[in-house]
Amino acid sequence: MESLQKSAEEQQYTLYKDNSWPNKQESTNHYKSGVGGFVLVHAGAGYHSESKAKEYKHACKRACQQAVDQLKAGALAVEAVAAALVELEDSPFTNAGMGSNLNLSGEIECDASIMDGKSLHYGAVGAISGIKNPVLVAHRLLSEAQKGKLSAGRIPPCFLVGRGAHDWAISHGVPPCPSEKMATKFSLSAYKRNKRKMELAEKMDTGHNQTKKSRQSSGNENGLECLDTVGAVVVDLQGNVAAAVSSGGLAMKHPGRVGQAAHYGCGCWAENACNMNPYSTAVSTSGCGEHLIRTMLARECSASMQSEDAHQALLEAMQNKFIMEFLWSHTTESMCVGYMSAQDSKAKTHISRLPPGTVPGRSLAIEGGVCRLMSTASPCANEFFTLSTTLA
Repeated sequence: MESLQKSAEEQQYTLYKDNSWPNKQESTNHYKSGVGGFVLVHAGAGYHSESKAKEYKHACKRACQQAVDQLKAGALAVEAVAAALVELEDSPFTNAGMGSNLNLSGEIECDASIMDGKSLHYGAVGAISGIKNPVLVAHRLLSEAQKGKLSAGRIPPCFLVGRGAHDWAISHGVPPCPSEKMATKFSLSAYKRNKRKMELAEKMDTGHNQTKKSRQSSGNENGLECLDTVGAVVVDLQGNVAAAVSSGGLAMKHPGRVGQAAHYGCGCWAENACNMNPYSTAVSTSGCGEHLIRTMLARECSASMQSEDAHQALLEAMQNKFIMEFLWSHTTESMCVGYMSAQDSKAKTHISRLPPGTVPGRSLAIEGGVCRLMSTASPCANEFFTLSTTLA
């Protein structure tokens, strides 16, 4: 993981790992008893101000509740994770769907992807405009691909971008939404501030070092004001896992830019346990897409959790009491998460922050817990562990 940490300067991820499903057959048998599922969501990398902490937590709670409601109604993990993402996209306080960052042209272009751990199918959209819930388009792409070939033996798409993605969405029943209606007072004010900063930086012509220093300062300030990709991971009643992400992308990005939220193996990853993999894993990432695309972080995290590593001791010590481990990690100043099992009456939320005195981008915080889902008579029991370290 050392090279991974060094190459991804400001990032975060949520990860689900289950060590109770050694194969698909046992997974199915284990959940026939009616034991519920689990959902973990996050509201994006960046800085979560204390003044808006309540709104971030409420968004995560609503997302968790939507997913759990779907699970209780018999939905599969891939359907529940899409429902959670819709709630996060609809919140004006997240950088996804409504209220997304505006690009250089003052327009909203969104990325989203979803992956089904049972079939390993994946659907994604990039730089799509005029759609309020891009994750619904990604989900529809995944669903359509599972139906098989199109007429004349054509292969159905799994990843569409730009105007083509918008037109495909409309033709498949996803309602349009004018981009101007997707912008909020928060995203518009941020765009105006960022535009003024860019104009000021371009006017400063007093030397290379001065200009470079000004641009670096502007970038840091912008990073404090904006959040990035939202995401969720879900396990359903049958033990299937799924993951999804959605993002408005970087503030003031170039039109047409596609971030990690849409790229295969970068934004999210989900894979059921099988003969090759002893654990079911689901991962959702958030951060600077250009770094995460080069590392394929989501897939790398999933692969690393399949190995016998430091977490194995924890799993062995608790295997008789617990069946699931869930983690979140970030190098940004903060990360807001929410989680809930089907046995819980309400979702739990938490804003994780780097310890005082640490430097964002050079420090790493890891938190998480283990959850018991074995008995329908008792609620989900969570025990937490935390770790903070400085990257080399």
